[in-house]
Amino acid sequence: MSLRLSTVILPHRRWHEGGKILWERAEELGFNAGYTYDHLSWRSFRNRSWFGALPTLTAASTVTQRMRLGTLVTTPNFRHPVSLAKELISLDDVSQGRFTLGVGSGGTGFDATALGQEPWSPRERADRYAEFVLLLDLLLRQDTATGTSYDGSFYSASEVRNIPGCVQRPRLPFAVAAAGPRGIELAARYGQAWVTTGDMKLYENGTPEQSIQALRKQIETLSASCKNLGRNPDGIERILLTGFTPDRSIPLQSLDAFVDFAGRHAQLGFTEIVIHWPIPDSYFAADERVFERIATESLAQLDCDLRSVVP
Repeated sequence: MSLRLSTVILPHRRWHEGGKILWERAEELGFNAGYTYDHLSWRSFRNRSWFGALPTLTAASTVTQRMRLGTLVTTPNFRHPVSLAKELISLDDVSQGRFTLGVGSGGTGFDATALGQEPWSPRERADRYAEFVLLLDLLLRQDTATGTSYDGSFYSASEVRNIPGCVQRPRLPFAVAAAGPRGIELAARYGQAWVTTGDMKLYENGTPEQSIQALRKQIETLSASCKNLGRNPDGIERILLTGFTPDRSIPLQSLDAFVDFAGRHAQLGFTEIVIHWPIPDSYFAADERVFERIATESLAQLDCDLRSVVP
């Protein structure tokens, strides 16, 4: 597997006032994929413009031709598998099979209580996540006239018909986000890709070296989980969503800094690195000129020996 470079474009701009241009430009720059967050709002954007992920990605699919599109990530916080599956099948159809579902357990912020529910315990959140992914897998694989029925602890479905099913077969790919053993096992079982942001315990006071060690352990856990399930670990993509490791501000400071960062993580076995599109006056502020140089020049500058060891 060769290293790929992708980007996250947050849905904070009106489509006809700059939003559309960002997605078109992302494809022009050669990104492998364009993702967006599937939140109702996010951190410092709580009181700023913020649009829905799935409509945004549907619009993006009509102004791009090559680039893959996806969520990083969709969660159970305010989604139900039955209604979500129908929207995903539609998005996969409009994009002509270019959609990837990034799926995660969800955080404990605004999204977690926006529907009026009490905050879930860590155990309940993990249990819901596992059932959420299981049912989505069933719904997206089965497109028969008999429909899909399921009666779980948290979610149910009764003769749900998703005809004609996904363009991508047997269903659109899942990129399953996880950092701990239970979530990583879920990625090994259902994912065509695994997503990580690193070890969040190191976010404030960790070092880049500690982050590398933590990521190495996560990859070892993924490999062990795949083998336990009889799956070849090399058959699952490994995606690093940047911006949340101890050295989060360094990679976008210069082309050389990013090449060094990407090379070290490619050596670990990552196959895709995702960087955030710069947003002035925000957590993701960065020099757009540097960002575009990274998009167009970084992969070519990575040492061939480093790229050759990527699974």
